[in-house]
Amino acid sequence: FLGSLALFHLMTGNVPLVGAETSVDRSGGIVGSVMAFPLERLSGFWGAFVILLAVIGVGALLVTGATIGDVVSAGARSARSFWNWVGMARVQRSVPTEATAAATIVDDAPLEVAAPKPKAKRKSAKAKQTPRAEAVKVATPSTTDGYQLPPLDMLHLSKRSGHDGRGLKETGEALEEALKQHGVDARLTRIVPGPTVTRYEIELAPGVKVNKVTNLSNDIAYALASADVRILAPIPGKSAIGVEVPNRKRQLVTAGDILRSDVAQADHDPMLVSLGMDVSGTPRMLRLTELPHMLIAGATGAGKSSCINSLLTSLLVRSTPEEVRLILVDPKRVELGQYNDAPHLLTRVITNPKKAADALQWAVAEMDRRYDLLADAGVRDIDSYREKYDAGGVDEEMFDRFPYIVIVVDELNDLMMVAGRVVEDSIVRIAQMARAVGIHLVLATQRPSVNVITGVIKANIPSRLAFSVASQTDSRVIIDQAGADKLVGLGDMLVVTSRDPKPERIQGSFVSEAEIHAVVEWVKAQRETQYRDTEVFEQAKQQAADVEEFDGEDPEIMRQAIELIVRSQLGSTSMLQRKLRIGFARAGRVMDILESKGVVGPSEGSKARSVLITEDELTSILG
Repeated sequence: FLGSLALFHLMTGNVPLVGAETSVDRSGGIVGSVMAFPLERLSGFWGAFVILLAVIGVGALLVTGATIGDVVSAGARSARSFWNWVGMARVQRSVPTEATAAATIVDDAPLEVAAPKPKAKRKSAKAKQTPRAEAVKVATPSTTDGYQLPPLDMLHLSKRSGHDGRGLKETGEALEEALKQHGVDARLTRIVPGPTVTRYEIELAPGVKVNKVTNLSNDIAYALASADVRILAPIPGKSAIGVEVPNRKRQLVTAGDILRSDVAQADHDPMLVSLGMDVSGTPRMLRLTELPHMLIAGATGAGKSSCINSLLTSLLVRSTPEEVRLILVDPKRVELGQYNDAPHLLTRVITNPKKAADALQWAVAEMDRRYDLLADAGVRDIDSYREKYDAGGVDEEMFDRFPYIVIVVDELNDLMMVAGRVVEDSIVRIAQMARAVGIHLVLATQRPSVNVITGVIKANIPSRLAFSVASQTDSRVIIDQAGADKLVGLGDMLVVTSRDPKPERIQGSFVSEAEIHAVVEWVKAQRETQYRDTEVFEQAKQQAADVEEFDGEDPEIMRQAIELIVRSQLGSTSMLQRKLRIGFARAGRVMDILESKGVVGPSEGSKARSVLITEDELTSILG
């Protein structure tokens, strides 16, 4: 208090005590004059100013009981909070690039919370000056026949909120303390906050084994008062271990955040679809032509349907019906019905599992037809074929510019229960060969078991999205390793692709029913829907009739068997095994069917059956 009076007296003119009583009263009073006037004479104005500030500071410490270290720490925290607030405010003001700006990381300080780079801020400021309509125009390719793609402002942006820098640092300190208590010498080097989880990156001291940290996941979760933590050891490309802790307050990631980001607007590929944001908040997209097929699995309510809706909305927003066509299979009848009458659909949304199996068989036949066209055109894949077609290198009367076909199955389990063999055979054929002709599969199931996700299907579909599951066993069925059991649900997923087999954690994007309805209504107004139900299902009916003709046996196998037996005039079961590469039981069944059709005679023990028709009659039998 005395120091304050003296400082006030000094700042108001330092009036001498003698002969200026009125001025002294208007300054610091007699006490302030007694202290300030001699100090100013002895050390000058600035010297007295510094001495009085020191006196005030010491007095404040004595009164509050605080230490100099406490004051310094409080000042540092205040400064850090202020700059974090400033950085997040700048990110929030940049609507088109807010997700990208929030994701960039700085590596200067030994320990820091990820913050926007200056370059990203300049880009955000520039994007802010650009009208929204112009941004939408940049993101869309040229229209065909007057077809206008839906405007991106139909998809809403989420409200981004800043992260609590102080809380993140306190959690990091608690993590270091927990590791120390369990005998792990480690140092926290970086904090990367994301929409769902925050990754704490730690470096181990020389000689400390990585397994020593991975075995402490439950103890770390207990120390941090968290439901669960996931340990990424090591982080790909770094000599560090990542401890992913769920945020107490999650941030919503919308399809608008992804499709209106710089990443989406810079690429016009119609097969580039919205996925979500990674741990650092960077928008992530998937190119279906590179996957080329995708398996989505997880427990009920984990976010599979939201992921499919985001994927389909991306295709409707970024492509025309001439570029992409869809076949949607929805045995649950309630998830995909809102897409009916969209011009991109080849058929109405299929809800009958048997019709879904028919559609898959049609896709196999369409794949074979397209390969024939590629061979006739002398090209290797759909991209080369389209370039040659657009350049006039093929006869348009004999060839067609076929679009990409995306087949989406929302519940694979129902299809496997009703027509498992037909469905699995069709899926395997498409997965093995259909990439080059532009046919792609997206399969989803809530039952991650080996009866649904068979080994053959897994071997041919390496790109998989694992949502939250109940156990490590289910996680291993989907992505061949544990980790999905540590997810927190609501769109939190692990992504494994053929190019990157290491699981990457992504928060899936969300699109509301109102946004889907608005997009579908827009595309319906642009083009009349032209379904091809008759073409798709009539071909399947013909195949079913062929199967029924041979009592359920594969018509192709039966035709080969008839031709082989008649030409060789030898009705031998063992010969069918060798030539057709089928088992003994199946070869015996084929021979029994041929007996019922009058092709061979009855069994005569170990002797070969007699053949009842000649080669001249073979044509009439095969039709």
